[in-house]
Amino acid sequence: MMKIVVCVKQVPDTTEIKIDPVKNTLIRTGVPSILNPFDRNAVETALQLKDTYGASVTVLSMGPPQAKAVLREALSMGADRAYLITDRAFGGSDTYATSYILSSAIRHLGPFDVVLGGKQAIDGDTGQTAPSIAEHLDMIRLTYIMSMEIEGDKVIAKRQVEEGVEVIEARLPVLCTATKETNKPRYATIRGKLEYLKAEIPELTLEDMKDIIDTTKIGLKGSPTKVKATFTPKRTATGVRIE
Repeated sequence: MMKIVVCVKQVPDTTEIKIDPVKNTLIRTGVPSILNPFDRNAVETALQLKDTYGASVTVLSMGPPQAKAVLREALSMGADRAYLITDRAFGGSDTYATSYILSSAIRHLGPFDVVLGGKQAIDGDTGQTAPSIAEHLDMIRLTYIMSMEIEGDKVIAKRQVEEGVEVIEARLPVLCTATKETNKPRYATIRGKLEYLKAEIPELTLEDMKDIIDTTKIGLKGSPTKVKATFTPKRTATGVRIE
């Protein structure tokens, strides 16, 4: 049976985000957290592959304990299992360190035939994490996919590009990223929501993966990039008055 893993992220609802004018940091108090919309498309892609070809779908998320909410949402949509990657040692990780930790978890739980993720997270908008996972795993990456077909040990994918649609054939295993144009995600069923409302979500910590993780590549110290400042751009008038 084909094995699929989907990497998802819990993000603040950007429609409700405000920035502290003094500290120049995001005000998260009272801001609802949601499943990253592009990751929802990735989950739907996995479920469509499961419906068509038969597959087991595992969902991973790295974050604090409250991130289990988005994993339960993915389970209620139809995923088979979910794991939360959480440890204080992972705190402060940038996209490089995050992708390294996620790739280590995939190695720990795998192997997998297909790795899926959203094209980017709406809180950081870097679009770096999923492609970086492919690099760590030495795996073919296909970004901005529109559809996927599996034929034996290969995948045929349609990609969204500036000129139109590109058709690519590649051998498994492969990593793909989804966009909002990829599909229309299904709603979680009431039965699914009730079933997984209080379901226990297994956790993966540094201790669980100590044999495969290089601790110099995780957390704040293992992150080669730093966010210097966050601020709201000043509004300036750019019009020219002509009499």
